[in-house]
Formats: sequence, structure tokens, C-alpha cells
Amino acid sequence: MQTDRFQTTQTRTREIDEGLRQHMNNIYAKMTAGVLVTAIVAMVVSSSPFLYKLFMVGPQQTIVMLAPLAIVWFGFRPDRMSSGKLMMVFFLLAVLYGISFSTIAVVMAASPEFGVTVAKAFFIATGMFAGMSVFGYTTKRDLSPMITFLVMGIWGVVIAGLLNYFIFHSPMLSMLRSMIAIPLFAGVTAWQTQNMKEMYSPSMPQEFANRMGWAAALTLYISFIAMFANILNLMSQR
Repeated sequence: MQTDRFQTTQTRTREIDEGLRQHMNNIYAKMTAGVLVTAIVAMVVSSSPFLYKLFMVGPQQTIVMLAPLAIVWFGFRPDRMSSGKLMMVFFLLAVLYGISFSTIAVVMAASPEFGVTVAKAFFIATGMFAGMSVFGYTTKRDLSPMITFLVMGIWGVVIAGLLNYFIFHSPMLSMLRSMIAIPLFAGVTAWQTQNMKEMYSPSMPQEFANRMGWAAALTLYISFIAMFANILNLMSQR
């Protein structure tokens, strides 16, 4: 009898572990798909003079750059949106970031040296993202108390960035903002990874799992993009 109970417990544990692994892999796959969409859109827009002029020359450039912030602030409501709508918001943001990053691709095409800098920034961001994800997954410490501080810090960074973009135009403030933003988004990566793990349940409804997956993927995607952009900003201003 005890042997049967032990075997049943082992079987359930394996099922939970397998389900959790699939759940995490699905979220990281969504996040990776977003990064790929951003890269592809950036290359397409940068290689088309018509598209680049349409989006990135003139006042519309500001609209394109601020649109992701507006969508996240006003249009991202994971508790009220279906998984299908969350997916649409996710890929819309990936496309908008791709359009914004087309300026990076244009400079890369003109300067191989800058291309090397971009590659270094990407690999550093990837390593940092992976490291913080592993930390968030394996740590026994509850990271939830830090999320309020992280969110407040990120909004402070966003406001500082907007002020610098429209008013100050200060390279020093830009570098300081990036130095603060990188650890903040790294912290969000660790927290989100732990949150994904803690919220998983093999009995949760599929629609809830899909909604949680797209919401988590969006948070991880934005964190990675932000780390990459700010690391690149620091490296390009050295």
C-alpha cells in the first residue's frame, strides 16, 4: 500500500514537472518569436527607402516610438483580454519595436564597426536575460516584494527618457538612464520567471494558461528589448 502511494506521488510529481517544463518552454518560445519578428521587421523597413521614410522620417517617427508605451499603458489589460487579443497586442508591439529599431539596422549597414557593437550588445543582453531567468527559476527567495519598487523605477526611467527626448537632449542623462534601466529590467526578468513558475498548475483551464502565457511572454520580451537597447546605448556612447 505504501509502495503504491509512493509510486503514485512520483508519477504526479513527474507529470507536474513535465507540465511546468512545457509551460515555461511555451512562454519562452512566444517571447523568442516576438524578438524574431522585431528583427525581421527592422531589416525589412531599413532595406526599403519607402517604408523607412514612411515611418521614421518626420513627426511620425515620434508616434512610432511612443506607440508601444501608449499600448502598454492604455491597451494592455491581461485580466480582461482573451488570449487571442493578448497575442495580437504582443505581435503589434513586436512590429512597432521592429520599426523603431530599423534605425539601428540602417546604421549597421553603413558602419560594420557599429554592427559589431550591436552584436556584442545583443549577446550581453541574451546572457543577462538567461542568467536572471535561471536565478528567478531556482531561487528560494520570494521576489514578489520587489516588483513594486521595480515598476516605480521603470516608470521613473520612462519619464526621464521622455523628458530627455523632448527637452534636455543630454547624452549624460541618456547614459545615466540606461545604467539605471538595465538592472531594473533584469530584476523584472527574474521576478516574472519566478511568477510564471509559481502560478503554474496542471489543473488550470487552457484559456487561463494561454492568457498567462502571452502576458508573461510580453513582460519578458519588453525586458529583453529594454536591456538590449540600453546596453547598446551605453556601448555606443563610450
